[in-house]
Amino acid sequence: MIRRGKHVILLLLWFGVAFGYAQTTVHVADPKEWKNTELKAYVGQTVVFDCPMYITNNAYGSYYVSPRRLYSPTNQALPKSEEYTALNTLNAYGQMSISNLPGYHRCGEMIDGLTVSVQSYSSVTYVSGTFRGNTRADMERALPPLNQKGEPRLIVCAANLEYYLIEQFRQGGTMGPADSVAHQKQREKVSKALAKIGADVYGLVEIQQGQNAIAEIAADLTANTGHLYKYVDDHGSASGTYTKSGYVYRTDKVEPAYMLFENNSIVKNRKKIQCFRELDGDADDENDEYFLFSLNHFKAKSGTGTGLDANQGDGQGIFNYSRVQEALSVINQYSSVQSATQEPDILIMGDLNAYAMEDPITTLTDAGMIDLHRAFHADSSYSYVFGGKAGYLDHALSNSTLFPQITGMAAYHLNSDESDEYTYDKSDDRTMFRYSDHDPILVGLALDKTLQYNPDMNISREGNTLIISNARSRDDKSFYRIYTLQGLLLEQAEITDSPHKLSVPANTGVYIIQVYYDGKVTTLKVGI
Repeated sequence: MIRRGKHVILLLLWFGVAFGYAQTTVHVADPKEWKNTELKAYVGQTVVFDCPMYITNNAYGSYYVSPRRLYSPTNQALPKSEEYTALNTLNAYGQMSISNLPGYHRCGEMIDGLTVSVQSYSSVTYVSGTFRGNTRADMERALPPLNQKGEPRLIVCAANLEYYLIEQFRQGGTMGPADSVAHQKQREKVSKALAKIGADVYGLVEIQQGQNAIAEIAADLTANTGHLYKYVDDHGSASGTYTKSGYVYRTDKVEPAYMLFENNSIVKNRKKIQCFRELDGDADDENDEYFLFSLNHFKAKSGTGTGLDANQGDGQGIFNYSRVQEALSVINQYSSVQSATQEPDILIMGDLNAYAMEDPITTLTDAGMIDLHRAFHADSSYSYVFGGKAGYLDHALSNSTLFPQITGMAAYHLNSDESDEYTYDKSDDRTMFRYSDHDPILVGLALDKTLQYNPDMNISREGNTLIISNARSRDDKSFYRIYTLQGLLLEQAEITDSPHKLSVPANTGVYIIQVYYDGKVTTLKVGI
């Protein structure tokens, strides 16, 4: 009887754990600041988290979860800044491995009511939960919206194809398909993805030199969409450098104008500018709309860097100096192409192999280019996931004259959130997913040369300084107010210049910043 009683008790305990009766709730006070060391007190227990948890890493069949997406520090903060150091620390303790997950899950999927058995502060076993969001079905349902500022007439896509080769396979290296059989799987995935996107202009990087590879892509787009696509012939041969960048376009929507402008600084055949004319069916050429499309693939962070290109220990990796020189060359090239074509509007896209706050990108923004990731998505944008940390190496920037003609911008997460297990060379997966390790970037355009740049007011933070841009005083006055989270007014003043800088409150806490401008109120919550 005693033994049977023990069995009954154990059975009841098992049912309690399995059905959620004997579990402890883990309260996550601030997902952005949470560290896995908070689980030390729960080792050996079954717990449920009181906030949604994200899949942060799914590489090599292993999963990790966190109450937040983790981001590459130099995507969010300037190298070696205090914020950069803090993000490094938070990332180090920001996730935990989770075993026993049922089925396949993409990074960015959320789990409500995640219940786990805690093995250690950095390792848990899945018991139950409800999965939602960022699934393959979500990606298949619709493209990301590009109509934040009106409806686009043209869609421009920049995509890294992860070495699209149809001959001279791998050339003794490890990148790209090993043979024609592997390429046919690569081709099927790429052609499905590009057809799904249905862009009017494609800027493609990591495709084989010569015309055969890009001609194949144009032919597949024509066959799969019912629209005629052509490519810009750069007159290169397959015996040239390993890969290049190139353009494919829909012939009833745009046509190339002027010549193709090449830029061979640092690396060859990977930086180009092509002017495109929008086709509107109007015989009056005087009102035709044009834009310059600068397509780029900067030097990678791999290999061995020496001298100025050595790793400086600031999170930017090797060859950072070379990438800065490439950025400067793009700026210089744009100036000369602008003079040659008399076209001011430029869209800079491609795999720049640098995160948002690294030197090559700040070189471009310091020269007046507008980071469209930041403009449309603040700090939430990404196109690449490495080691569970998201960020964008794939960029879209415009100058101020083109910016008001951009209706929207987004990364289409076909690749970065997928497991590497689904690449063409590791599986028989024939879907459009994980055709590359980079997400394609989409930009919507409604070209209208009469539009003038009128930048929106925005609030940003650099260390202990708040920066209010484009809200200088008008006749009806513009001013800011700083409140405590409880609503106590701490400070208010008129905004008389742009950018307007002020110091954050000295005491630790959460504060509310409100800016009154142009009849509108903008609110920002800041943690100190």
